[in-house]
Formats: sequence, C-alpha cells, structure tokens
Amino acid sequence: TRPVALNAGMVMRAWFDITEISRDQIEDEKGIRESECSIRDLIARETESGVPPSRIVLAGFSQGGALAFQTALRHPDRLAGILALSTYLPLRGSLEAEASEANRDVPIFLAHGTEDPVVPTEYGRLSRRWLADAGYPVEWHAYPMGHQVCLEEIEDIAAWLRRVLA
Repeated sequence: TRPVALNAGMVMRAWFDITEISRDQIEDEKGIRESECSIRDLIARETESGVPPSRIVLAGFSQGGALAFQTALRHPDRLAGILALSTYLPLRGSLEAEASEANRDVPIFLAHGTEDPVVPTEYGRLSRRWLADAGYPVEWHAYPMGHQVCLEEIEDIAAWLRRVLA
C-alpha cells in the first residue's frame, strides 16, 4: 500500500503513485522502478524453484499491466509472454535504450474496455501502436465494457495462454 496523489493522498493498494490521468502525465519513475525490482525478485524466486523464465507470463490489470510491460520488456531472460489488461506502456521514453533483446519478440496480449472511465481506451491503443512501431508482436482486443474484465476477454486470454504456453 502507498499514498496515491490522485486520490487525495489516500493510502491504498498501488504499484506506484499517480498524480493525474492524462496522456502527458508525470510518471512516478521511482515507484515504477521499485515495483519492477519487486517483480524481478518474484521471477528470480520462481526460477530458483525450477520454473524456467520461458514458462513465465507476466500478467496485470491497470497498474499491474503497466508493471508487466515495464518488467518484461526489460527482463534479461526470455519470458513466455505479457498479458496486459486495461493499461498503458509506462516510461516509454526509456524503453528503446533499456529493451531486452531476449524479449524483442515476446508475445503480447493487450486488451482494453472501450468504455473504460479509469484508463482511457486511447492509452491502450497508443501503447499498442508504440509497441508495434518498435517491432513487438501485439495481439489487441477491445471489449464493450469499463475498467473490468468480461467473459469474452477471459476466453480470449485462455486461448492466448494455451498458445504461448503450449
């Protein structure tokens, strides 16, 4: 838990602080990078227990999806995929310099609700375009819903997971 400026500093579950929701938002780079380290620690723990990185999918919703992008695209070992829901690509300006060659063609499932009042659909579409322009294979899905998941999305996720973990 941490204080979130957007919610008047209320302490809540969050991977990083959010000051505003806008295309040009000021990102909490320190918080994003701290959370990235935490996720890397989780990956290390799994690999130490015998799970190869190539069998690990980083998945997240909203801020969790942003952290899945942040961590997986920079991770030195090949991962199985990135599952990012109702989210956006954080710290985009540093990705080119920090991108891991091992995950340049990592499968990406990116989905968003067309009526999302929290993370606008435009952010997901822009992230898709930025990733595709950088050469990443992005499978895009949009669903008629808000900041949530729906049955059709879960079915599409299941099919995608079966493919990337086959």
